[in-house]
Amino acid sequence: MLRFSFFTVSLKNLKRKPFRTGVLVFAIALLVSLLIFSISFTISVTSSLEKSSERLGADLIVVPVGARGNAEEYLLEARNISFYMPKGVVEKMKTVKGVKSLTYQTYLSSISGLCCDIIPTRIIAFDQDTDFIIKPWLLKAIGRKLTQGEAIAGAGTSENLGLGLLEVETTIFNNRFKIVGELEETGTGLDNALFMPEENLASIIASGKSPLKKGQISIIFVKLEQGYDPDYVGRVIEGDHPDVDVVARSDMGTRFLSILADINKIFTATIILASMLTIFLVWAIFSAIANERSKEIGIMRAIGANESHIVKLFFLEVVVVALMGSIIGVTIGTYLSALLAGTFTLVKNISVALTVPEQMLIACIGLLVGSSICICGALLPINRIKRLEPLLVIKEE
Repeated sequence: MLRFSFFTVSLKNLKRKPFRTGVLVFAIALLVSLLIFSISFTISVTSSLEKSSERLGADLIVVPVGARGNAEEYLLEARNISFYMPKGVVEKMKTVKGVKSLTYQTYLSSISGLCCDIIPTRIIAFDQDTDFIIKPWLLKAIGRKLTQGEAIAGAGTSENLGLGLLEVETTIFNNRFKIVGELEETGTGLDNALFMPEENLASIIASGKSPLKKGQISIIFVKLEQGYDPDYVGRVIEGDHPDVDVVARSDMGTRFLSILADINKIFTATIILASMLTIFLVWAIFSAIANERSKEIGIMRAIGANESHIVKLFFLEVVVVALMGSIIGVTIGTYLSALLAGTFTLVKNISVALTVPEQMLIACIGLLVGSSICICGALLPINRIKRLEPLLVIKEE
């Protein structure tokens, strides 16, 4: 009953000055929403890059010299970029010590109205005999290999093409292809492509509509034997073969991560400044509250209330304000992270969805930080309030 009475009195005290209470709640909500958004943004981008590189299933990626950035943009950002190297590089890579298996892909970009009767689309030709990138999703989708003249759409491409039937026919580089289904979402840039067997390249090259030439490929995916360090093997390959660049899986997305580090510095500085301002605001407002209620506190002390009662009364007010602001901030921050994150050029072409456990963890961090900052700001005024001498306060006019 006593706890309920303390809580009721705390609520009534807060309702005395609704504008002042609202300012406090707004300040805490603003801080927490900024914190939630920055943490959500950072975790989503970092985890998406890690998951994308893992799902590619290769330890090393070999590309033409100078195309390192192009490969990351193609695989992570789903950009239409073409780059080629001689197919003979595949045989060279097979001789590298530590290589367990490898496969290769060739990238093309269709142009609506010139070569195709579909909208501009990324096209990937792959070797079905050696492939370990597409095959797992291909078997799930149709349970067999593709035959010559067949293609299958990635999850994103299927939506872009508006495929409503299991099988449709389309023209690509003056060649008729049957699109026999769509792949399950992989979470990589490969979702936004149309896949076909390597056997179809001969007829595409013969059409004269493609920049691709006979004997060219775009990229090689390499799996290493257990115990071999990808970074070391990558340096060996670049040293022995100066006509290629090698990207280790751990290095995928380094450009994004460097940009993200700069963004995090801005977020951190902003959050620190906002926290300092919030603490100062809480201190100033609760100092004013203490001055306003000094005589009231003196009377409470005179009729038997001890220091713990005074502290509990004001502490409840602080907790109510902190929780209200933090909950509002968590709600706004979570909404903004879902609404705005995909509009940033940095992340709009990669998967940025957070899992429910991650969202719950971030929300708990926001609640904890928002409440802690509010309580820290109010500690000094509360400490001063509990030390007031009741008779001196009552005598004051």
